[in-house]
Amino acid sequence: MVNAVKVPPLGESVTEATVAKWLKKVGEMVKADETLLELETDKVTLEVNAPVTGVLTSVSAAEGATVGVGDLLGELDASATASAPQAEAAPAPVAPAPQAAPVSAPAPIAAAPAAPTTASLDPKLSPAVRKIAEENALNLSAIVGTGKDGRLIKGDVLQAVASGASQTPVAPATVASVAQGPLEERVKMSRLRQRIAVRLKEAQNTAAMLTTFNEIDMGAVMATRKRYQEAFEKKHGVKLGFMSFFTKACVLALKEIPAINAEIQGDEIVYKNYYDISVAVSSPQGLVVPVVRGADHMSFADVEKNIGLLGRKAKDGKLSMEDMTGGTFTITNGGIFGSLMSTPILNPPQSGILGMHKIEERPRVIDGKIEIRPMMYVALSYDHRLVDGREAVTFLVRVKECIEDPERLLLDI
Repeated sequence: MVNAVKVPPLGESVTEATVAKWLKKVGEMVKADETLLELETDKVTLEVNAPVTGVLTSVSAAEGATVGVGDLLGELDASATASAPQAEAAPAPVAPAPQAAPVSAPAPIAAAPAAPTTASLDPKLSPAVRKIAEENALNLSAIVGTGKDGRLIKGDVLQAVASGASQTPVAPATVASVAQGPLEERVKMSRLRQRIAVRLKEAQNTAAMLTTFNEIDMGAVMATRKRYQEAFEKKHGVKLGFMSFFTKACVLALKEIPAINAEIQGDEIVYKNYYDISVAVSSPQGLVVPVVRGADHMSFADVEKNIGLLGRKAKDGKLSMEDMTGGTFTITNGGIFGSLMSTPILNPPQSGILGMHKIEERPRVIDGKIEIRPMMYVALSYDHRLVDGREAVTFLVRVKECIEDPERLLLDI
């Protein structure tokens, strides 16, 4: 019985995909629910599994092909068996050639000698000539010898050194050997990369983006982590990171400044009373922003577990459309790559995004004294059509206060 393998539903507003990679070959036995191929949409990579156990008898869409929902990808025959690989034919025995009269073996043909560019290539040179030629990297083929039978003498090489006319770089062929391979490579953009490019440009063209900055003393949070890290990990099975502190701080600030958690739809402002925080993570296909839903109802451990899970799914290409859709505010951490300061771009249709950066020890004046403190620059990019400067600055100050005094997060103040 032949079973068709078709493109499954791709998610909301997604109608096309690209065949990224076939994991099975024609004639190969496939078990039910085993992955046949991967489809790449402009948001995520999807796996297409075998509907039944059988043999893949045909492939209708090759790698790189664009397919739509419901299109035929290939066929599985549940009644067939995998074709056994053909053994390579053994080479036919070669009859021994009749022995001829012994003939002396011809001398091997020597490769043509390279042009003598250094003294070490000419054994006929005297030690003095060879030394002068090697020290000055002379091209001996460009020097006319005045000795017997045209041989080079000491005066010839000294004159060449004085004139400088015969001095050339040694072994030009070595230069060519360094430049191996093409100087350019042309690769088609993946659907995800194309989508990222479109969305980033859309954010610049649509929103009136502005960025405000501040810096945070990370000493209190770092001390808290150090004090409770072992007990936290032992109880919850996950490490206590900075992202849970910043997520909880952002939720508290968003409750105070609701405009940053809102979005513009036509001529209306939609204020959202839920807090689904998008967290930018790196994947093999590019930067993706899965969503931590209901972050306001989560504990620190829940936030860390969710972010860890989404990060692993992104790394393995297992993010679903549900993981990616929605989100009311975004947090991105360029500090893990060493970024000291940046201006993050909005994630449409959201109105705000917080950029975290590298922690670096810097001098800071505290109570009239200079102290070395672990400092982090933070940036809030926001849609100025909806969010005023006062609101943006207030939001960032509230985040700063919560991180510098983590007890505020527990007391919700």
